[in-house]
Amino acid sequence: MKTSARNQFDGVVKEVILGAVNAEVIVGLPGGETIIASVTKDSIAALDIKEGAPVIALVKAPQVTLITDFGGYKVSARNQIGGEISAVKPGAVNTEVDINISGGHQIIATVTNDSATGLNLHVGQAVTAVFKAGSVLLGVAA
Repeated sequence: MKTSARNQFDGVVKEVILGAVNAEVIVGLPGGETIIASVTKDSIAALDIKEGAPVIALVKAPQVTLITDFGGYKVSARNQIGGEISAVKPGAVNTEVDINISGGHQIIATVTNDSATGLNLHVGQAVTAVFKAGSVLLGVAA
């Protein structure tokens, strides 16, 4: 599948929790991490998403927030994946940050240059990539 989403994770559905309108889909990644997606029940039916099914989880890089120190706070975003920065690529306005996570996956985030400077982002730094379940799109093989 070709898509503009920088983050593409192959995984397997571990659980589907149906609500009145939406469903929560828990996707297991090869390295043991999980990604939680919030999609409509109509999408669950149309894509035939069920436990054990292979899926691809897509997240656009600008939807990823980077946290270097939670400072005792908790955040409401369901997806919080720790890793280590492998590249910091400043641009004219934004900086692309590549983060290695378990299982050989990478998460790519784009943040403003001011944020990259303010967080002192650098290669080898521990960071947590955070994104909301509603920012995750799911795809299945046709």
